[in-house]
Amino acid sequence: VSGSGGNYLPLAADISAAAQCAVLLPDYRLAPEHSFPAAIEDCIRAHEWMIASGPFGPVSARGTFIAGDSAGGGLTLATLLALRDRRLPLPIAGIPLSACTDLTLASESMRSEEDPICSARSMPVFAELYLGEADRRNPLASPVFGDYTGIPPLLIQVGEHEMLRDDSVRVAARARADGVDVKLEVWPGMVHVFQIRELPESREAIEHIADFLRSFLS
Repeated sequence: VSGSGGNYLPLAADISAAAQCAVLLPDYRLAPEHSFPAAIEDCIRAHEWMIASGPFGPVSARGTFIAGDSAGGGLTLATLLALRDRRLPLPIAGIPLSACTDLTLASESMRSEEDPICSARSMPVFAELYLGEADRRNPLASPVFGDYTGIPPLLIQVGEHEMLRDDSVRVAARARADGVDVKLEVWPGMVHVFQIRELPESREAIEHIADFLRSFLS
């Protein structure tokens, strides 16, 4: 609905430096001009391009990962589900940060947390703009309802004090039940997408991401 890949250059640069890896920031199509599932289709195409091109030209990448925050965190999970369903090559792992995973807005933390970043009044508007008439329980729209069988390992980070906290907690439980190796980090005292802020916890969280990436490439 809003934003662009360029907004995340600082975070991408921090992760790239910490993990010593190349990072691609796709500018996927936005709703309402391009409603669901346009963004997922763009993410699939971006992943196919990465596999074929790699960071230094038309040479296969050593390995790919997928990550995103907030709506992009939901897209991270939805893209993994879509790639699996289409029998396309999957990334080595996924890293959803403060992910929006339930557009029915049923998570308990949507009502219990006073979120300084997200607005409870804006969430239904964003959901309607993104989905149009699509089913809110479609797993590609709300990955909390997905079947995670065959999905690669996940590192899920979320702040303790954000409305979307339970979206991450519920996805972690669902994926674990389907046999996925999941590492869930609920960061005490943190808010929505705290990784982009100048905080000691932000730097530590980025190091956790880098360690997670390196663990698959060593």
